[in-house]
Amino acid sequence: MAQALSDGPVEIGAQDCHRDHCGAYTGDLSAEMLHDSGAQLVILGHSERRTIHHESDHLIAGKVAGALRAGLEPIVCVGEQREHRRMGHADQVVRDQLEGSLPEALAGRRFSIAYEPIWAIGSGETPSVADIEDTHATIQEALNTLFGVGARTPILYGGSVKADNAAEILQIAGVDGVLVGGASLLAETFLPIVRAAG
Repeated sequence: MAQALSDGPVEIGAQDCHRDHCGAYTGDLSAEMLHDSGAQLVILGHSERRTIHHESDHLIAGKVAGALRAGLEPIVCVGEQREHRRMGHADQVVRDQLEGSLPEALAGRRFSIAYEPIWAIGSGETPSVADIEDTHATIQEALNTLFGVGARTPILYGGSVKADNAAEILQIAGVDGVLVGGASLLAETFLPIVRAAG
């Protein structure tokens, strides 16, 4: 796939990597192996990795460092559970995840943040426009604190992005793109999202 797309604008990415270069980690892929296969990006800290595999912020920070070591651009995911939002703690949860998951080595490097409220993923529900805008502003403030004002990092939205809501989401202030899950599995549901982003 990397060879087939080498002359075009599409980049190849992976959904996870291990933090270490090598070792007895059966079933895991090192960032170096992904890079050798043609990957340029890697998603780290996805909510399913955080919840199902119990990945900590510390572990994710190690994976981010591993991705940088191998020359991959990390896309680091953060997001709250439904009860966090209901109790008014969503912003603090997201800030804590950012502080714990982003190593200092990211300063001056290319990376992205994907905000994906866990309760929205695969549920068909999305936060309100105001909630998405507010959370993306919180993320930008946290990035300014961590890496300095003016450091421009793309902030993506993910969580039940579909053909019928992508255009509206992409118009929200502070949303630089979308991280698409289930809707990317079929061309007829994914292409309208691509066109909305175009």
